[in-house]
Amino acid sequence: MTEGEHVAQRNEGCDSVDPLLKAIGRQIKVLRERAGLTQAELGERIGYSVDLVSSVERGRRAPKPQFIAGAERVLDAGGLLEAVRDDVERAQYPARFREFPKLEAEALEIHSYSNQVLPGLLQTEDYAHALYRMRRPALADDVIEQHVAARMIRHRVFERIPAPAMTFVVEEAVLRRPLGGAAVLSRQLEHLLTTARNRNVEFQVMPIEVEEHAGLVGSLTLLELHDRPKVAYSECQERSTWFTGRTDVRTIEARFGTIRAQALTPRQSREFVENLLGDA
Repeated sequence: MTEGEHVAQRNEGCDSVDPLLKAIGRQIKVLRERAGLTQAELGERIGYSVDLVSSVERGRRAPKPQFIAGAERVLDAGGLLEAVRDDVERAQYPARFREFPKLEAEALEIHSYSNQVLPGLLQTEDYAHALYRMRRPALADDVIEQHVAARMIRHRVFERIPAPAMTFVVEEAVLRRPLGGAAVLSRQLEHLLTTARNRNVEFQVMPIEVEEHAGLVGSLTLLELHDRPKVAYSECQERSTWFTGRTDVRTIEARFGTIRAQALTPRQSREFVENLLGDA
């Protein structure tokens, strides 16, 4: 890309069939027919309904790992389905977002500023459920489960060795907003404190009373990668934008540095969250 270029990826329509899921579903169908099984028979042997088997084969649903494992065994797939497990996991993300978790999982450093909700890497399962249930137009229950599962998969980044350096700056209002109810927020704040104690994690709060704020243009994420230049990512109104040009990335990097300087220190931020929990 030329200097200053960025790539914007638009969200597909809600009713479109993802090409990746469609290809995986077709693969399962071919193996099933080769084994001489109906959809109902396959479903019975692996513990899923015929409707779900049909949806998977048509690319309407992403098969869960248990489905893949069961189909691999029953259809004697010879490792063919196990080989696409990573592709299935990626297919659980919206197409516009699919590249981000892949890079995030490999990044040397992850730096994030959030002004509406907690970043996905810090969310509890209950908090993520609450967010997806609030989507308008409303999402189907199975779609919500798929998105939440995909978000939880991203948490594997905390298990990496060596662990990536991670910095999060979150607006105070985000920590006070009881999305999903007071109990969900309380558990979320406890999880946040636990995560913030990791030596590779720096967590900071941007207090409401700041008089100068460099982050008013919106949320952002910076990724330091192994074998390519640093990239920046942003979302707004279900639109994703990648910034790869050196000038753009440097501008966002400088902006994030100013945001960090304007926020509470990590120690002050942990004390802030502890006080919020005490008031709950």
